[in-house]
Amino acid sequence: MDEERIIEIETKVAHQEHTVQQLNDVVTEQAARISQLEDLCRALVDRLHSLSSNLPAATEQDERPPHY
Repeated sequence: MDEERIIEIETKVAHQEHTVQQLNDVVTEQAARISQLEDLCRALVDRLHSLSSNLPAATEQDERPPHY
């Protein structure tokens, strides 16, 4: 191999390493965001359960008439 070919290969490897690092950064950020969203969903579900458990039981007067 001549020196120009080696330099070209080293340049390509450097660019690929940079690209891989950028992709890794994006994946890491996305994983953190997904974790935050999962925590938020859990909190919302817990809040919904606590609110629904505090509601009074439905009575016949609360039911909609059949024509609705």
